[in-house]
Amino acid sequence: MRLDYSPADPAVRRSARRSVLIASLCVVLLVAVATREGIAKRQSSLTEGSLPPEIATAFDADSESAFAETVQSALADTLPAPQASDWVTIEVARGQTLSDIFESQGLGYSEAVAVTRLSSDTARLKSLRTGDKLLLRKNPEDKLEELRFELDESNTLHVRRNADGDLEAITIAATIERRQAQAAGFIENSLFLDGQRAGLSNRLLMQLAEIFGYDIDFALDLRVGDRFAVIYEELYKNGEKLRDGDIVAAEFVNRGRSFRAMRYIDADGNIAYYTPEGESLRKAFLRSPVDFARVSSGFNLRRRHPILNTIRAHKGVDYAASTGTPIKATGDGRVEFIGVKGGYGRVVILRHGSQYTTLYAHMSRFRPGLKIGSRVKQGQVIGYVGASGLATAPHLHYEFRINGVHKNPMTVALPKANPLPRSVVARWRAEHAYALAQLDAISERQLAQTPSGSPVGGSP
Repeated sequence: MRLDYSPADPAVRRSARRSVLIASLCVVLLVAVATREGIAKRQSSLTEGSLPPEIATAFDADSESAFAETVQSALADTLPAPQASDWVTIEVARGQTLSDIFESQGLGYSEAVAVTRLSSDTARLKSLRTGDKLLLRKNPEDKLEELRFELDESNTLHVRRNADGDLEAITIAATIERRQAQAAGFIENSLFLDGQRAGLSNRLLMQLAEIFGYDIDFALDLRVGDRFAVIYEELYKNGEKLRDGDIVAAEFVNRGRSFRAMRYIDADGNIAYYTPEGESLRKAFLRSPVDFARVSSGFNLRRRHPILNTIRAHKGVDYAASTGTPIKATGDGRVEFIGVKGGYGRVVILRHGSQYTTLYAHMSRFRPGLKIGSRVKQGQVIGYVGASGLATAPHLHYEFRINGVHKNPMTVALPKANPLPRSVVARWRAEHAYALAQLDAISERQLAQTPSGSPVGGSP
């Protein structure tokens, strides 16, 4: 646990508090001793008969006992300490600042400023976001007693008032526990529907599609009877699940061909996926620029155009999707053209080095800020599906060219990324031996119940 106190001398404050406590105990003891001595002297005077009769009767045994009980009770009773108010949970509204929140709770603007100046973590309270939550409570003087704010899923900021009445900040780091889980299933409808049925979250399904998206076009290649198995992490904090983590290992069997992936984390914490032999699954290009879309028209140099009603080569692939569906760059590159180009409508052309270009047509709109010369990364959104130009319905027309020659995007051989160094493969495989054994066990169970394969959504 990481503690980050802002006040400078906690040892001095502890020493002062000990001194005050010791002095208080001494006073109580002196009062008790003096009281007992007084009682003893009065009892001695009564015994010796030195007091006048009218005074002596006032100090009989019963009254002495009552007097002693009253004194002891007074010493034992302490005034009740003032209590802080109950915790109040506040959800930050749009445009709301810390000073706005403090004002709504009857706290001063100066206190909000003081809190943000306690540490680098409290300074983050200057830029609250809509939906953030703060917990706070006040002391009897209507000043801030304590505040809690979750910086992230691992760290919580605590601001509190110490014994000297000063505010101090402490950041507590919680331990995040990682547990492995697994899910498996067969394709009957689509990766999205069947993955959800198997218990995979949308996030894990998207990651699974990205891992194998270089080899499998999930809009076209899936068949009934294809199967998948996923070993992934679940993140827990204080015994409660926070969210799903990343995929550790996975297998997808498409048309009888098995693809396996294992996670590799480099020294900088970057994650990549490789085959068990250390070959990179990442290629220079994604197979499809749209997630989970249906192929409405394939690469065909003798296709009859649906609007012009003439034989006209279809030098790309059409992906049917609803208007506004994100379109991703299939590879790292630079924007060579962006604008309106004849029947293509709104189109973006990307250049990837000296040999490759890709074209994305019929967009409804471009990504804001995109212009000629802009650099884009593989998987980055460059626009959105539409029906601009010569189009009968919303779809993306995608072309892949090598040295200016059109190639079938669905079958063209894609260049691979570099493999893992041989020096790390053996150790890496050993670290994932258990996950691989789990995949083997799941595969054996699935093979015993594999249904016959046929195209998903109808005939190919």
